[in-house]
Amino acid sequence: QVQLVESGGGLVQAGDSLKLSCAASGLTFSRSSMGWFRQAPGKEREFVAAISWKPGITYYADSVKGRFTISRDNRKNTVYLQMNSLKPDDTAVYYCAALRSWPNVAYDYWGQGTQVTVSS
Repeated sequence: QVQLVESGGGLVQAGDSLKLSCAASGLTFSRSSMGWFRQAPGKEREFVAAISWKPGITYYADSVKGRFTISRDNRKNTVYLQMNSLKPDDTAVYYCAALRSWPNVAYDYWGQGTQVTVSS
């Protein structure tokens, strides 16, 4: 059974940084492309960033390109999202997911998410 546990969210001010983590189990992590998604209140869940199981391949939504960086540690079965220059529009619950199709179609396994709130 796939389990995804996100952490690292919080309340920050615009311009601040946060680093999210997602610990995965129940899948062959080193062969799994992973992604981050987010859902703001009253909005649909949207794609944020993806990292391939193949080294060095990443993909970002235009809204976060240049500000967010996705990375992974296969020894720890963990994927990260470094978020810099945060904006109030980044406020959302952030989820990680294993990708069914590159770069932004996820398997329907979701953790509890981690709340990120950016104040202006």
